[in-house]
Amino acid sequence: MLPITVKLNLVLAMNKINTKKLLNSKWTSVKPIKKEKHFLITELELDENDNVIHCLIEAVISHRVQPINWAELKENEHWIQGWK
Repeated sequence: MLPITVKLNLVLAMNKINTKKLLNSKWTSVKPIKKEKHFLITELELDENDNVIHCLIEAVISHRVQPINWAELKENEHWIQGWK
């Protein structure tokens, strides 16, 4: 018998983000952080080419603010766009 090779192509779903609409956008953490689930992008700084150079995310309940790498928001296993 000849061995059979099976190739699987995994495509990870990613959130599409328009950096111009990122400010004040709503996000839900898939795994709550310190019992906080809902967040807002409250501060955003773009360079002249519309690349994000600074981004702050705020917990809705506690108003705790922390910097975030905006590219992490693209990962569906961590963040969902909107409040769910």
